Amino acid sequence: MTRTPQPLTVQAARDVLRGAKLRSTTSRVAVLQYLAAASKPLSHADVSEALVPEGYDKSTLYRCLVELADAGLLARLDAGDHAWRFELKGGEEEHGAEHPHFVCIDCGKVTCLPDVAVKISPQKKSTKMGEVTEVFLKGHCKECV
Repeated sequence: MTRTPQPLTVQAARDVLRGAKLRSTTSRVAVLQYLAAASKPLSHADVSEALVPEGYDKSTLYRCLVELADAGLLARLDAGDHAWRFELKGGEEEHGAEHPHFVCIDCGKVTCLPDVAVKISPQKKSTKMGEVTEVFLKGHCKECV
């Protein structure tokens, strides 16, 4: 299952940036718009592949992704493969602020699972487990099976 893309106008992107107390640069607007239209979390390489041909600098795009994540506008996901993936944080009405993701162990593709509920409950009262912030289910995607 994938995330439903939500188009973001330039003005809406600028408003989001101003609301986060960030300057509204063309690079930040482009990154927000691109991630809003994506159906899954994207890596820096994915974003660069699309936006560098449009005239954006690869290192500037990386800084934008990190700054937007630090400002709380993007979720930064670590699927364990040394490549962060980013997605626009959505409201509860979209598919939940936090939702599980599926990682294909063959091709590495990461997809959102907004309609899957995952419950983690220790068998005994355990003080060893802290707060769960990410859930990744790993397996073989339908293309790799």
